[in-house]
Amino acid sequence: MPLAGRPPNQSSELIRIRSDHLSERTRETLAPYQFQMGIKARVPKKYGVKEKDQVVTHIINLVMTGKLRTGDRIDRNEIVRDLGLSRVPIQEAVVQLEHDGILSTRYHRGAFVSRFDEATIAEHHELYGILNGIASARCATNPTPRILAHLDDCLRTMRTAKDTKSFQEGCWVYRDAVNEEYAGPRLLATIRAGKSFAPTEFWISYPKAKADFLPSYEDETAAIQARDPEGARKACIDRAELMGQIMIGELTRRGVLGHLRSP
Repeated sequence: MPLAGRPPNQSSELIRIRSDHLSERTRETLAPYQFQMGIKARVPKKYGVKEKDQVVTHIINLVMTGKLRTGDRIDRNEIVRDLGLSRVPIQEAVVQLEHDGILSTRYHRGAFVSRFDEATIAEHHELYGILNGIASARCATNPTPRILAHLDDCLRTMRTAKDTKSFQEGCWVYRDAVNEEYAGPRLLATIRAGKSFAPTEFWISYPKAKADFLPSYEDETAAIQARDPEGARKACIDRAELMGQIMIGELTRRGVLGHLRSP
């Protein structure tokens, strides 16, 4: 006998499971069977993170993994299902990513992935190095005792980091310290916009980060201590160029860029 208040036939009804009530292993186990079992598992919300930023990260990851390619249309309904969010933060994310040059919108047609190839990645990192170099050169022109001590602390953290995540966190603290102290509002906003092309997940998963990038932070710190603006600027530009080369090589190896080589 069916339970009171329920229709007698429940066999075809979708079973809804809140994935934030499941363990990581259980979510991974269920994932391949979601459609066969009729289960809709939803990505858990990240408390303390803006919903718009969750959408930005989600779209960037789709591009970086090759699940979205140049010219592909953004399926907003799919994002609603995947993230369990309303359309408001999705629209906010589309506006930001269009401003950052990652998406383009067409009237009454939706949002599409802009050109994403080797040339695009190289250009982004060239600009990113120049912008960070401006702030670093200003720092080298007039370094305060407080900022010098703070950068020394960051450098020690990077030197002693035992894993890639700890090293990258030290890098981000170092970069933010310089930019927030010496970049004006317009420059700071432009630098922050450029972070879309430097996703956290990508660099945390790059195992040679410390070996490849620590020398450039040593050079930048030495230039700042020596009041050498051009040396500090060069360290930022050279590091960004190396980052671009690494990203292009890694995405090509993963098959994300292989079919779309720049002329």
